[in-house]
Amino acid sequence: MAESEAPQTNTRERGKWGESIAMKFLKDKGFAIVASGWRTRFGEIDLIAKNREYVVFVEVKLRKSASFAYAREFVSMSKQGKIRKTASLWLASHKTALQPRFDVIEIYAPDEVHSPEIFHIENAF
Repeated sequence: MAESEAPQTNTRERGKWGESIAMKFLKDKGFAIVASGWRTRFGEIDLIAKNREYVVFVEVKLRKSASFAYAREFVSMSKQGKIRKTASLWLASHKTALQPRFDVIEIYAPDEVHSPEIFHIENAF
């Protein structure tokens, strides 16, 4: 399967595809990818990236469209809390002078579209 083609099988595979699209998007913007799928007992951070100023904890949201709601609206207060706790553990074990930031990357990819729309919401919460 080419990177630009969305898998049609299951949610997990589509999620991994969305994360790979977000990873490429961030790399193209000059970020280095530090980790993907970083897990703790509190939850998971989809992507951890850095540039010269920030270490960025990224939540990736993939949807077919925004007709029901924007993808970012699915990052609830509860989910934000889990991401913050998980990021705190990462920061405790990875010393850095970089400023932490929490971003959301929305990806809209209808089944028939091979070029997804990507929106990067910096400092989302």
